[in-house]
Amino acid sequence: MNHQQPTQDLQAYLAGSWSVERTLLDRASGTNGTFTGVVRYSLNPDGGLDYREDGTMQWPSHSGPAFREYSLKPGATADSMDVFFPDGRPFHVMSFSEQGHQDKHWCDPDDYRVNYIYRGPDSFSFTWDVHGPAKDLLLESHLVRLDAGRPV
Repeated sequence: MNHQQPTQDLQAYLAGSWSVERTLLDRASGTNGTFTGVVRYSLNPDGGLDYREDGTMQWPSHSGPAFREYSLKPGATADSMDVFFPDGRPFHVMSFSEQGHQDKHWCDPDDYRVNYIYRGPDSFSFTWDVHGPAKDLLLESHLVRLDAGRPV
């Protein structure tokens, strides 16, 4: 098995609760911020996962509670999942595989590129690199399983 790939079953790997620490950098202005919270990947009736993150965002123009939600559906292979916005629009493909750990999303006029990194059975990271006429952002997220050591 590829050392970058945690498991043949990405859905089983993700299911559960994770702490998340995110750094936010607006490269255009040099502004830095953070998001700290919890991500929950919960099994849903459609055979996929619901993603919900709740936490606190610290940014010079905003400080306080923040959340986001996505829906994940089984991908083309067991080691990938298709990520969707809450309204059902496709977002990107999540995978740690050597071929699939990077993806992109075009949100006119900005280009979003994601890179997933497997760090072990209870930790992974992902980075969003956003470029466009109005955005130049780097968002780095580090997740650690809260229920580590649970039986798989």
